Amino acid sequence: MTITIMGKREGEVNVGNVNSKVGSGFPLSFWEVTVASTVVFGFVLGLLGVYLTMPASDYSFLKLPRNLEDLQVLRDHLESYTSDYTAQVLLGYCVVYIFMQTFMIPGTVFMSLLAGALFGVFKGVALVVFTATAGASSCYFLSKMIGRPLVFCLWPDKLNFLQEQVARRRERLLNYMLFLRLTPTLPNTFINVASPIVDVPYHIFFLATLIGLIPAAYVTVKAGIALGELQSMKDLYDFNSIATLFLIGIVTITPTLMSKSKS
Repeated sequence: MTITIMGKREGEVNVGNVNSKVGSGFPLSFWEVTVASTVVFGFVLGLLGVYLTMPASDYSFLKLPRNLEDLQVLRDHLESYTSDYTAQVLLGYCVVYIFMQTFMIPGTVFMSLLAGALFGVFKGVALVVFTATAGASSCYFLSKMIGRPLVFCLWPDKLNFLQEQVARRRERLLNYMLFLRLTPTLPNTFINVASPIVDVPYHIFFLATLIGLIPAAYVTVKAGIALGELQSMKDLYDFNSIATLFLIGIVTITPTLMSKSKS
C-alpha cells in the first residue's frame, strides 16, 4: 500500500512507500517491536526498583485508576505512604505517568488528579507538567524511530490536517503548537505521536508542551485537592474552564493569523 501526502511541497511530509507495512496485518517490523519492548522493559525495571524499596505491606490497591472510585481508593492508601516514603512515591508516580504518556495509555487525567490530592496545587502542577512533558518527549522520540506506520494506520485524516497546518504556519509554528496544547482541537496523544512525522522541531514541541500544559494541569490538579467533591469527570471541566482555555489558545494563535493576513 502506497501513501502519499499531498506531493512534496516545502515543509510537507514525503511519505512515499511505508515498506508496505501499513497494508499488512501488523504494521510494525521486528526491529520496531524490539525497540518498543526494550523501552517497556526499562520502565518495568524502574517500577520494580521502586516496589522493592517500599516496606512490606499489602499493595493490592495499586492499579491504574479508571474511574473516580478507583482514584479515591488509591489516594486513601497512598496518603500515609507519601509522608513516610516521599521519594519512592514520587519516583513511582513519575515512572507510571511517563510510561502512560509514552505508550498512549489513557488515564493520565486521573494521575493529574492524584497529584493534586497527594501534593497540593504548587507541587502537583510542577509534578504534572514535568511528567507530562517528559512523557510527551519520550513519545515524540519513540514515534520518530518507529511510529510512522502506526500513525498512518490510526489517524490518516488527522495526519493530513496537521501536516497542512504545520506547513502553512512554519514561520510562527510555536504559536500554533501552543494553540493545539491549550485547546482540545486535536488530542494531545495524537500531537505527541504525529509531531515528528510532520517535521515539528523538538525544541518547538518541547516549549509548546511545557508552557501549553500549565493551564490544564492547574485546573486538574486543583480539582484533585477536592477529589471527594467530584461526582463525575464532567465536573472537572466546566464551561468557564473550557472557555478560559480556548481564550488563551486564541491569544497565542493571533500573531500567526495577523501575519498571514498581512502577507
